Amino acid sequence: MSRLLLSFIVLFFLAQNVIAQSTTSVSGYIIDEDNLSLAGASVYFKGLENRGTISASDGKFLLVNLPAGDYQLHISYLGFETFEKNVELIEGQNLDLGNIILKGNFILGDEVVILGSTQRGQAKSLSQQKNSGNIINVISSDQVGKFPDANIGDAMKRVPGITMQYDMGEARFGLIRGTPAELSSVTINGERVPSAEGETRAVQLDLIPADMIQSIEVSKAVTPDMDADAIGGSANLVLRSAPVDTRISGTLGVGYNALSEEPVYNGGIVIGDRLFNDKLGIIVSGSYQNNQLGAHNYEAEWSKNEEKQNELYPEAFEIRKYDVQRVRQSVSANLDYKLGNNSKIFFTSMYNHRDDRENRFKLKYDDIEYDAESGTYTSKLKRETKGGTNGKPNDSRRLERQQAYNFTLGGDHLIKNLVKLTWSGTLAKASEERPNERYSVWEQKGVTIMNDPTDTRTPNINAYGAEYDYANFEFKEYTEEFQYTEEMDKNARLDLEIPLNESKNKSILKVGGRYRGKEKMRNNSFIEYDYADGFNGPQTLAETEMSNETPNNWMAGNYNVGNFQSKNQLGAYNFTNTSQFVGEDKPDEYLAGNYKANEHISAGYAMIKQSIGTEWLFIAGVRVENTRVNYTGNKVVFDENGEYDPSTSGITQGENNYTNILPSMHVRYNLSENSILRFAYTNTLARPRYYDLVPYQQINREDNEIAVGNPELKATVAQNFDLMFEHYMSNLGLVSGGVYYKSMSNFIYDFYERDVEVNGNVYDLYKQARNGDNAYLYGVEIAFQRQLDFLPGVLKNLSFYGNYTYSVSEMSGFDSENGEGRSETTPLPGTVPHTFNTSLSYGTDKLSVRVSFHYTSSYIDELGDEAFYDRYYDNQMFLDANASYFINDKFSVFAEANNLLNTPLRYYQGASDLTMQAEYYGPRYNLGLKFDLMK
Repeated sequence: MSRLLLSFIVLFFLAQNVIAQSTTSVSGYIIDEDNLSLAGASVYFKGLENRGTISASDGKFLLVNLPAGDYQLHISYLGFETFEKNVELIEGQNLDLGNIILKGNFILGDEVVILGSTQRGQAKSLSQQKNSGNIINVISSDQVGKFPDANIGDAMKRVPGITMQYDMGEARFGLIRGTPAELSSVTINGERVPSAEGETRAVQLDLIPADMIQSIEVSKAVTPDMDADAIGGSANLVLRSAPVDTRISGTLGVGYNALSEEPVYNGGIVIGDRLFNDKLGIIVSGSYQNNQLGAHNYEAEWSKNEEKQNELYPEAFEIRKYDVQRVRQSVSANLDYKLGNNSKIFFTSMYNHRDDRENRFKLKYDDIEYDAESGTYTSKLKRETKGGTNGKPNDSRRLERQQAYNFTLGGDHLIKNLVKLTWSGTLAKASEERPNERYSVWEQKGVTIMNDPTDTRTPNINAYGAEYDYANFEFKEYTEEFQYTEEMDKNARLDLEIPLNESKNKSILKVGGRYRGKEKMRNNSFIEYDYADGFNGPQTLAETEMSNETPNNWMAGNYNVGNFQSKNQLGAYNFTNTSQFVGEDKPDEYLAGNYKANEHISAGYAMIKQSIGTEWLFIAGVRVENTRVNYTGNKVVFDENGEYDPSTSGITQGENNYTNILPSMHVRYNLSENSILRFAYTNTLARPRYYDLVPYQQINREDNEIAVGNPELKATVAQNFDLMFEHYMSNLGLVSGGVYYKSMSNFIYDFYERDVEVNGNVYDLYKQARNGDNAYLYGVEIAFQRQLDFLPGVLKNLSFYGNYTYSVSEMSGFDSENGEGRSETTPLPGTVPHTFNTSLSYGTDKLSVRVSFHYTSSYIDELGDEAFYDRYYDNQMFLDANASYFINDKFSVFAEANNLLNTPLRYYQGASDLTMQAEYYGPRYNLGLKFDLMK
């Protein structure tokens, strides 16, 4: 940290020393007719084109190092009239042009087309994408509102090359360009979002409502001034900035979930203004969503019966019903204060809170085995209720509470009208808490079952009615878990932009330093309860207070989940009453998973932005990142009887320190005013998962197995090559296509080895996360969108949007669970071969209607010890529809429908017909009112 502070001081004095004299600068804010900022506008003086700039997220532009003279200011933005104004520049002047309003219309042939409300978001996104120096996709808040997307993940699935993984029908983890979610980064205003996940760095995108952001910037190729942990890419969530005038807008909605047959409620509000002669800007926004979700599910683990010609049968089979209430609450408050025309300080903040209250009712056919003498299969039947304590906060359900906040204080300053200085400090935290998570388990042993191997997609498994003989289900156990995971980030950064010359070709040196300090911990516990002597608790399921959990609208196959101990009875138990219950701590369930970690990342970079004429832009530089990690874990040993042995267990510690040097080059060539060719060569990395780095040891003497952590894991590094062509049309259309290639080394996988000696003991199986050899990934992206204005009559109001991504990957140099290398090359888990998005919309001044479709093909999700045990994520198809009607310029009504095809979340094992999991969520519907009172 001290070295980084010294670097900041050196950078500051460097900025002072490179300034020979004061020069001229021009600044202003670009807004539309609704007083909303326009980011990504192209701004320059004619004759000084190579000293131009693009407007920032708040609409501000700043031109520096300008010679004195008379010039014409030129501002262009897709879908808007070009703005031109004559300006006299005086030596040493700091000229503030104030707010510049662009009119929303464009010329189509001989006709002037007025830009409608539904087209403004498209114009903003395309303008930012067009004028960017690197390869990005942008989704503005207006564009998010065109789709029925509740959270950030649902909005991101519309972007080319992005695939989502789902939870309860909502998009949760984002896979960018065929890489696992943990190989990409999620930031808020450029600051990494901490993860509340205990074993991975991936961020749950469904934590953040879609209506809380101003735009989403997905960078497919990062520049040296961006954090390098982005092999797949980086998704930056840009918070709203203060408007130039009073703004009050919001949404009120109500809906219905077809599976839970329950209502849903949602609302949002945005209030902003500028005060004290426009010096202080403030914007506050809030969002509330109360969704009654659920799922109908069946799952299987497949094996081969060698005694019956390798007949397929499930070793275990489950039928599940979920009831989930998901409440999202979010608030953001952002301020900025102008110290002068080109100097300001700012404060941004966001707090997100999500409560998932879940009940799960599970019927399980466990330990299915074949009896060769009788020629039948036998099983152990289990019925399990998952819940929590009665009353607040659990409400008889398992509560998963995720909270995340992000606070940033920073400043933007122009030194002597020449050098830009930006600094910031950020405090961010994410946590997940699961208090009083309870399970009741009832079982019936030695049950004969019927296995029909002819249908493995929807397995026909039954126990000839024994699964519904509740009097034969005997009490097995009650358990209660307490889980808590926390990640705290303390970050600081300083950046300087220094013009290097006054020639026709613009050259800017940008240098900066960054510190990221991370503290991570997980603290879980697990207690198993039995009845105390003398307490007459229920001995069979039939003696409990039962509830029938088979709904009339069961969607997941021809199954009957049946009766279970009620959630209310389970939640009412007082496990601390020693006259009724006896508890036993079970370290084997949690102790090896508890850890503390500290990670310190110090980074510095230098890059040159060089223009040659009006056609070429080069961005070249290098980033250096040093990573230091310190981890504390637990050695957990079990004796020959499978019992926890505290005498040989204890605390373990580990550390690591490594440095990555990461050069990059970006080239943008303007083939014409609206056609661009881009190339990028970048080097990126992905740090290991937290839990893989923990120096834990879990020793099972009974099975003679050992699993250990690996603090010496290296970060996965990648060389990335991108080539992209983009053509922008005057009617807000786009045609783009490109190819990408990634060469990765040190990818991380689970290593298995048999008969290994550790500390004098020989174990049958040894497991540890290790670095593999190489992985390769390449693909193609194409996108097309335009208004179909060439069609006759009312059909010219139709618009089409579509994109397609093709990805292929291979990896090698890893061992499998049997301790032998797999001979075949396999795809990198998470690589989706085919992703397709399309939508067709119809829009007028009053009405907007859209139908959208999203498809991803099946892909490998997790490797087994051989191909038969590989787990695949099956193809996904989503059909959504929404419509809006504008009552006037202040009020509109809307209707939305999601998941109309009711496509299940499905995994399969090895072959597409072997269902591992099929989970249905049902369609969702929503309608409501939007308002913008200060237009």
